[in-house]
Amino acid sequence: MSTTLVTGIGELATGDPALGDGSALGLLSDAAVVVDGDHVAWVGPARQAPDADHRRDLGGRAVVPGFVDSHSHLVFAGDRAAEFAARMSGTPYDGGGIATSVAATRAATDEELRGLLAARVAEMRAQGTTTVEVKSGYGLTVEDEARALRLAREVTAETTFLGAHVVPAEYADRREDYVALVTGPMLQACAPHARWVDVFCEPHSTHAFTADEAREVLLAGRAAGLELRVHGNQLGHGPGVQLAVELGAASVDHCTYLSDADVDALAGSAGTTVATLLPGVEFSTRSPWPDARRLLEAGVDVALATDCNPGTCYSSSVPFMLALAVREMGLTPAEALHAATAGSARALRRNDIGRLTVGSRADLTVLHAPSYLHLVYRPGVPLARALDLG
Repeated sequence: MSTTLVTGIGELATGDPALGDGSALGLLSDAAVVVDGDHVAWVGPARQAPDADHRRDLGGRAVVPGFVDSHSHLVFAGDRAAEFAARMSGTPYDGGGIATSVAATRAATDEELRGLLAARVAEMRAQGTTTVEVKSGYGLTVEDEARALRLAREVTAETTFLGAHVVPAEYADRREDYVALVTGPMLQACAPHARWVDVFCEPHSTHAFTADEAREVLLAGRAAGLELRVHGNQLGHGPGVQLAVELGAASVDHCTYLSDADVDALAGSAGTTVATLLPGVEFSTRSPWPDARRLLEAGVDVALATDCNPGTCYSSSVPFMLALAVREMGLTPAEALHAATAGSARALRRNDIGRLTVGSRADLTVLHAPSYLHLVYRPGVPLARALDLG
């Protein structure tokens, strides 16, 4: 393996307070990083940098850890722009539009889905994302769910079986049969391609799953060797958060409607269950904004992700989510960046990403700006890009 000295870093967010200014971001000025293969070998002031085989000068730009997008739905075909337009005119979201994506995805070929998936991942890297979690959930048959995960595994190790996304139309009058399919033959076919199992636990939608159904799906997934994630408390107060904490899920995602008991449960999990907030969904559905400040002040670990999907947030931009979190959800710019890097890494139970320290993955995102503050100071401007050292 050859080494590369990345120097000329005006401001480096290491994610390690011991390396920098003592803040959670661990900021260093006039910094450098030595990369050895895929990992960080040295971090510190540029004037103290050791020699390396190659040198890359960034000319005073800022560098942050590559964004960790811990919630996305990238394996789909079709278009739901008309649904978005209808919501902007007042039509509420209840999960039913997923059926449109299911029909289009089932009809697509492997090559069509592979091409769409590759384009979306490239779009994410062009905006600074270096790790992405990808869910199934737009096939809802044994063959189509397994296909989605097999394709997702080609682009990421963070793959999630979401056969329990909604109850498909053909099972509308026999929900128990669909739950049996998800926890039986579908799980058996999908588990070899997945790390995680997820469920849309939402009693406010007739398309999603009750607490008892969600528990059955999660326990079956755990028995098959998968780790747990939960979609919860998106459309109203419900059991998703409590179920996630009870079962020790790594993350409960959305958390739009939280009771005091929900917040206490998340805080009491001592970081076992991360609250992943998805502000692009609130933007795209005109829903209330999650109260991120309330969660942080209670001691809850918070992550930020895009939930990139065709229906409720067709955005792959983590910087856009940072701007929304700061403007609408009560986070400071530093807290938002931390949530989209180290916080989302915790939501994936990873300690090798979301920071730039010795031994971590060399996932550097370069900003065409002097400071990370520009990510929210200049919303909508394409400042961030994952650094390619190949």
